[in-house]
Amino acid sequence: MANNEPMTALTDELMDYLEGEKLVLLTTIEAESGAPNVSAISWVKSYSKDKIRFTVTNNSRIISNIKANPNVVFTIIGLGTVYSIAGRADILEETMEGVPLKLAKVEVEVKQVFESMFWGAEITQEPAYKKTYNPEKAKELDEQVYAALMK
Repeated sequence: MANNEPMTALTDELMDYLEGEKLVLLTTIEAESGAPNVSAISWVKSYSKDKIRFTVTNNSRIISNIKANPNVVFTIIGLGTVYSIAGRADILEETMEGVPLKLAKVEVEVKQVFESMFWGAEITQEPAYKKTYNPEKAKELDEQVYAALMK
């Protein structure tokens, strides 16, 4: 059952959940139209109870949207429910060092955490994905990205 009272920081359970390799939906405000824009991302990690870091390619429209309006919302489908985590994004690095791709490092200061699952239901299976490229290269890239993201 959804809790109507928002929290202002991540719970220990959410901190543990956001340790990478999870499908997370990120909502930004489209820079040109002002409409909401939802993107699926996976390089996401909790940095502290009030900060979440993620990375996307530095030419992503997510980055241009954040530059125009830093307010974002993460949607997490897991832990038996749905969470909406609202915050303010700050681009820490336009291009992260230590990774072969041109990735921007973004940190979100958590402002509110809502349990947003509809009443009388629970999530019984989390979204899953698989990487469709070389598994060894994927693992190597993930390790590089997460190390650079947490610096």
